[in-house]
Amino acid sequence: MSATRRWWALAAIMLSMLTIGFDATILNVALPTLATALRAGTDGLQWIVNAYTLVFAGLLLPMGALGDRYGRKRLLLVGLALFGGASVVATYAGSVGALIAARALMGLAAAVLTPIGMAVLPVMFAPHERAKAISYAAIGMGVGVPLGPIIGGYLLRHFWWGSIFLVNVPVVVFALLAIGALVPESRDPAPRRVDALGGALSTLGLIGFVYGVIEVPRRGWGDLLVVGSIAIGVALLVAFVVRERRTAEPMIDLWLFTRPRFLWGGVAMTVASFALFGLLFVLPQYLQDVRGNDALGTGVRLLPMMAGLIVGSRVSEVIGRSLGEKVPVTAGLLVIAGGLALGATTGVDSGYGLAASWLSIVGLGTGLTLAPAMDAVLGDLPPERAGAGSALTMALRQVGGALGVALLGSLLAGAYADRVVVAGLPRQAADAVTGSVAGAVAVAGRLHDTVLEASARAAYVRAMDLVLVACGSVALLGAVLAAVFLPARATPPVPERDRITVR
Repeated sequence: MSATRRWWALAAIMLSMLTIGFDATILNVALPTLATALRAGTDGLQWIVNAYTLVFAGLLLPMGALGDRYGRKRLLLVGLALFGGASVVATYAGSVGALIAARALMGLAAAVLTPIGMAVLPVMFAPHERAKAISYAAIGMGVGVPLGPIIGGYLLRHFWWGSIFLVNVPVVVFALLAIGALVPESRDPAPRRVDALGGALSTLGLIGFVYGVIEVPRRGWGDLLVVGSIAIGVALLVAFVVRERRTAEPMIDLWLFTRPRFLWGGVAMTVASFALFGLLFVLPQYLQDVRGNDALGTGVRLLPMMAGLIVGSRVSEVIGRSLGEKVPVTAGLLVIAGGLALGATTGVDSGYGLAASWLSIVGLGTGLTLAPAMDAVLGDLPPERAGAGSALTMALRQVGGALGVALLGSLLAGAYADRVVVAGLPRQAADAVTGSVAGAVAVAGRLHDTVLEASARAAYVRAMDLVLVACGSVALLGAVLAAVFLPARATPPVPERDRITVR
């Protein structure tokens, strides 16, 4: 495969990653419009979001394993076709149920594309080129997050709500043609039997666990549904681990966790995702409800993070090539912690300049961390199991991100409710005020109460600062762990005969 063809193939893969990235956030700005257009209630809107998240998280592991068995290029093409078809269905959905079904299909397609898109990189690129290729792929995944609100805000301002899904179709068509022409087929030369039971256990376990976690901000940790979902999910995942340790042909090789680069590279990615998802949970509310920006303006104000991510990803490849992955991963997590510490100094009267500064720093640290951490993970995977291994890492990132939103959401809600002043308000108005800063601003507007509005905004900023401190603390801990345990360079792979399967 020529060098030119390899890099054009990577561009096609980046395009599919970019589509998934902005699709994950583009819906957030459209929820108020969907509520009106489809007469969707709160539960309907929540399921429009959660259908994608749950199917995506639940099917990552089996989809990665199926790519190893049946061919990664084939699965990429199937995933893209499914994503494009589901986008068309979502575009013209006439009911909440139809849109929920379309979003679930899009989650299935994303579960195919995300791990397999990364798994083909070690096949196409030699070790000396792999770090550079992964840095570009990380850019493709990362820049889609802030692009979602920008694209969504623009489309909703000029077109109808279905355009936020229709925009996927031309991108998918181009990616299908490019991947079909440029990406080589690869698969495990000695494929294992399909572990149907292991796939079912992992899928149901991840769905149960993630569903319980994403319900925490709305229901609370003591809710029976939350506790039951998390408990069932954990039990099924434990059963999955037992199954994988005892079967002769496991879907996931658990021996990978004995490889320090795979383990600690995955931990670094999960920590970075925890911090990033937490930041993206609290910051849009600050930019919209405290600073008064609309959805499009909020997306534009996230661009410094994207710029930092691009710079960090490219710099990490240069540092990693000469010093190994330990240095950029550790430095990246330290930079994330420093940026979040700066963000935690935000006050009610702080200008956007401060936010732009610490957002660019966090983006820089994220770029420094993710690309070399993924390179460490992929470098420790045997090529024939790259799909299943990268899927395992992606699943850990999703769980880390979901936990970040749940834990930090609880911290945010509690700290905000403790600080906002509701004395003298009727019960219903007080509940709306303590429920969210958006509710508080709406109540204050109806009552023409500038004191209440100022109290709510000040309370939210203080709560956000606490969340950023928590995110920064986790990033700092991750930096210490990476510095101590992550090897700088690859070690020889474990021969197949030396791997132990417990029966």
